[in-house]
Amino acid sequence: MTHEKPEAGGAAASHSSLQGKTALVTGAARRVGAVIARTLHAAGANLVLHYRSSADDATALAQELNGLRPASAALAECDLLEIASLPALVDTAIKEFGGLDILVNNASTFYPTPLGDITEMDWDDLIGTNLKAPLFLAQAAATRLHEAKGLIVNLADIHGVKPLRRYPVYSIAKGGLIMLTRSLARELGPHVRVNAVAPGPVMWPEDGVDRALQEKITQRTALKRAGSAEDVARACLFFATGAPYVTGQVLAVDGGRSIGW
Repeated sequence: MTHEKPEAGGAAASHSSLQGKTALVTGAARRVGAVIARTLHAAGANLVLHYRSSADDATALAQELNGLRPASAALAECDLLEIASLPALVDTAIKEFGGLDILVNNASTFYPTPLGDITEMDWDDLIGTNLKAPLFLAQAAATRLHEAKGLIVNLADIHGVKPLRRYPVYSIAKGGLIMLTRSLARELGPHVRVNAVAPGPVMWPEDGVDRALQEKITQRTALKRAGSAEDVARACLFFATGAPYVTGQVLAVDGGRSIGW
């Protein structure tokens, strides 16, 4: 679950720890995905920016990144629920930058599905974007990531461990993504590392959350404050640059929310 408005710009100071590397970030046009993209780019990576419907935002982000470093960002439009089209995202990385080193499965749908009102469409959408697409995209990218001794980072959720009331399908999907992370770490090792970042109160949903509820959630964290998209992006950067012996792990970025349940 992600909350609070992201800060502008990348989380990392400009350096070249990812120079020559290529990252594919799904759902990169806006919100957390855009901040992750900026952060990896600031560390030197080339970016394939996936989007589905946010073409204007994706184009603006690509122009921003290419303005900072020419020919360093490319766009890739795709509906992740169309599984047959997923290999084309990997092909974009190969065509534009010659390889793929990092896959960030960030794209997600999030909305309530109270028991009694759940539809098959809800199931297909929430499981599809949060679990099915990451699996099949990882499968499509596996050969290239193997060649690069690369990395997959999945954006999970603390509610993949402790279910969120009124969001059972979303919680199931994120729980599955956590197990997918561990399974892929075994399947793709030793050449590919696979980890997950599990945000807590980091970015409030765009359709709004009551201020009293925001405060209640924030007070349940050990740090008594919400985080930012930058915090999530820094965790992704850590897995990409500072954790060569870490795989199959889930890092909670939640201000201690999960320990004070």
